[in-house]
Amino acid sequence: MPFRFADPTTASLPLHLIEADGLAGWLEGQPEAWRGWVEASGFSGAIGEALILPGPDGAPSAALAGYGSAAARRRGRFALAAAVARLGTGTYRIASGLPAGAAAEEALGWLLAAYRFTRYAGSNGTGAQLIAPEGINAARVEILAEAEALTRDLVNTPASDMGPQELEDAARALAKEFSAQIEVTAGTELEQGFPMIHTVGRASTRAPRLIDMRWGKAGPTLTLVGKGVCFDTGGLNLKPGSSMGLMKKDMGGAANVLGLARAIMALGLPLRLRVLIPAVENAVAGDAFRPQDILTSRKGLTVEINNTDAEGRLVLADALALADEEAPDLIVSMATLTGAARVALGADLAPFYTDDEPLAAALAGAGAAQADPLWRMPFWEPYEAKIEPGIADLDNAPAGGMAGSITAALFLRRFVTDSPRYAHFDIYAWNPSPLPARPKGGVGQGPRAIRAALPEVLGLCATGA
Repeated sequence: MPFRFADPTTASLPLHLIEADGLAGWLEGQPEAWRGWVEASGFSGAIGEALILPGPDGAPSAALAGYGSAAARRRGRFALAAAVARLGTGTYRIASGLPAGAAAEEALGWLLAAYRFTRYAGSNGTGAQLIAPEGINAARVEILAEAEALTRDLVNTPASDMGPQELEDAARALAKEFSAQIEVTAGTELEQGFPMIHTVGRASTRAPRLIDMRWGKAGPTLTLVGKGVCFDTGGLNLKPGSSMGLMKKDMGGAANVLGLARAIMALGLPLRLRVLIPAVENAVAGDAFRPQDILTSRKGLTVEINNTDAEGRLVLADALALADEEAPDLIVSMATLTGAARVALGADLAPFYTDDEPLAAALAGAGAAQADPLWRMPFWEPYEAKIEPGIADLDNAPAGGMAGSITAALFLRRFVTDSPRYAHFDIYAWNPSPLPARPKGGVGQGPRAIRAALPEVLGLCATGA
C-alpha cells in the first residue's frame, strides 16, 4: 500500500481542527446554516469526531475534526488520525486549528491511519487523503510511514508464512530495492561461528540463520541487531497456551530494525549501515537444547541454560559479538525480550538501555519529538551478580524473577566490549487494542526516535532527514 499525500493541485475540502473548548469561538462569524448543522449534529470537538459541512447547494464545502483539549492530546498520540475514518472518501487540506509544531506528527498519523493488513482478507482503507501541511518535509513523512508499514506487515504475518527463510526473503527484498549487500549463514554452517544461534534453532525443521546486510560507502558506522525468533514455543520449558498465542511477534525486533533500515536507506543518510538478524524458530524436538546445558558463545563466554524460554538473548549475543568485532560507532539492538519490561512500562512505552549519556538524551528527546515514546532504564551494575551462576560465565535466566528486563540487558551488554556506544531496546512490537493511527497488531517502537537521534549522535551532516 503506498503511503502518499494527495497532489496539492487536487480539489480539496478545507479541514478545520476544533478544540473542545473552541467550538463556540470558531462558529462565530460562520454561516448560519453551518451553526445550525453543527448544533443539530451534536459535534463537540472531542477527539475522534468528524463532520462534513454542506454548502449552499448541499454539496460538501468544508469539514471539521475534533481535536479535543491539550490535556486530552497529551494522553495519546495522533489526535487527528482518530477522525480520519469518519471523514470518509475525499481529499482534505488543513485550514485552521493545527498547533505550531504538530504538523509532522498529525500528517504522519493521517498516513498511518490508512494502514491495513490485507494479506489474508481484503480490507479497504479510509479513502480520506490529505494534502501535506505547509512547512513539513512531506517526502520524509511518507518514507517514515512506509517504513512503519513494513514493520507492521512483518509482525502481523503468522509464523506459518514468516519463518527464518521468509524473514531472510524480506531482508533480501529490501537489500535489492536499495542496492545493499546481503550474506546469510544458515543451518550447520552456524555451528562454528555462531554456536548459540545454531543451538536455539536446531530443533526446528526450518533452518536457523544469521542475516547480514550492509549499505552505504562512507560516513560513521551504525549496526542494528534485531531478534528474529519467528516463533517461540519456549522450547523444553514449554510456554502455556496463553503465553504462546502472540509468539508470531517474537521477531518484532527484526521487523523493527528492518523498518528502520528502510527509512535510513530511503532517506539516504550519510552513514554505513549494517543489519544483523539471527533468525530462528525455538521449537521442541529430540535435539532441542535443554535446561542445565552450558553453551559456548561466539565471544567465548560460557552460558548456563536455566530456562530454554530465555532464548532471545542467546541468539542476540552471538550477533552482538559479531557486530562488536568491527567496533562500529553505534550498535543498537531491538528485541521483544522480556515480559518484565511490559510489567514495568506496559505495551505503549518502550524501555531502552545505554551507558552513554549524550545518546540517552538524544534518544529521549527524539522520542518525544517523533511521537515515538521511550523511557530510559538502567544498566544497574549491582545486579551483575544475578547473571553469574558460578558454573559458567553467565546465566541466561536468573532465579527469582526480579529485575528481569535489567538482567537481560546486562547479559547482552557483556557481548559489546569494544564499541563506543551501545543501546538496547526491550520492545513489545504489538498494539493490543486499536488506537489512533495504530490498529490492533504489529507496531514499530523506537525506529523513528533512533532515526531522528542519529544526526546528533553520529555527527551526520545536515540532510533534512
